[in-house]
Amino acid sequence: MSDLNTYHVDLGDRSYDIHIEFGCLASIGSVMTTLFDSPSRCMIITNETVAPLYLETVQTSLKTAAWQVHSCILPDGEKYKNCESWMKVMDALMASRLSRQEPIIALGGGVVGDMSGFAAACYRRGVPLIQVPTTLLAQVDSSVGGKTAINHPHGKNMIGAFYQPRLVWIDPAVLKTLAVRELRAGIAELIKYGLIRESQFFSYLEEHVEELLALNPEVVSNVILTSCRHKAEVVMADETEQGMRALLNLGHTFGHAIESMTGYSRYLHGEAVALGTLMAARLSHMLGQTAENLEPRIQRLYEAAGLPVTIPPFTADEWLDSMGHDKKNVGSRIRYILLREIGDAFIAENVSDSDIRSLIASFK
Repeated sequence: MSDLNTYHVDLGDRSYDIHIEFGCLASIGSVMTTLFDSPSRCMIITNETVAPLYLETVQTSLKTAAWQVHSCILPDGEKYKNCESWMKVMDALMASRLSRQEPIIALGGGVVGDMSGFAAACYRRGVPLIQVPTTLLAQVDSSVGGKTAINHPHGKNMIGAFYQPRLVWIDPAVLKTLAVRELRAGIAELIKYGLIRESQFFSYLEEHVEELLALNPEVVSNVILTSCRHKAEVVMADETEQGMRALLNLGHTFGHAIESMTGYSRYLHGEAVALGTLMAARLSHMLGQTAENLEPRIQRLYEAAGLPVTIPPFTADEWLDSMGHDKKNVGSRIRYILLREIGDAFIAENVSDSDIRSLIASFK
């Protein structure tokens, strides 16, 4: 597969393509047939929101290509990204009796993709995984790179595995049925790439955020491909997050704490990341890491995208306790991703608890 809509993620024997094309959802069956020696059985994992919209399209495409299709429909929402839902997936896989060569297809947003990926990594010690993301956040971030996980009450994504897909198949046309709030949450992850890697992309988003919200096809295709390229380049350089891949976690240490402290029910992931990024920008300025205060410019773009900008009023002790459970920590140290300027992020491991207390106090 090689065209202007396809980006190849080169990871040796774990390499795969990311394909982005309007209307490609209906051709998933034919591409699956090219990926595997012959059509056999597969399992589609989706949720109660996506299933009525797109499950039939995917099933029809697969059955037309002679695939036998099983499906598992999960409840929708981050609060269901847990062991109970994951076991429902495993029960469905056991009942289907899929072999080690037969694929799982993740049809949905980040929650479906993460749980499906973790199930694929564990079932029979690994079966092929196809990511078919249906939210902007999943299309530009979570479907690429092989991070899979479920949440634990003590922290987000604490139980999981690195497990690369065989293919990421992105149809931007599905975004037309995405709730506006979900679309806005996905834009937070787009903005992240501009902040950590490419200031020109950040400027592009400032100029085109209204067109993006209106789902202008040219703008949508451009931002998805650019984001996937950035994510893939980082993953190819540091697949298992030993170094630079941690930069992708800008806003996530604070953001995951926000999600955890609010029971995964008040904020969407992208909303929490936006808030966490504002906190990281202010912390960068307070520690003298930035030549200018970047927070106002970042906040203006978040506001233009319709993202929240008010930090929830938890105590410093609550913040520190929640962040202490974050999976990205090294030993007892909490790692923060901070900014020198837009397009230039770095890993900071020497931020003290007193620095965080001062940060939290500044939002009151």
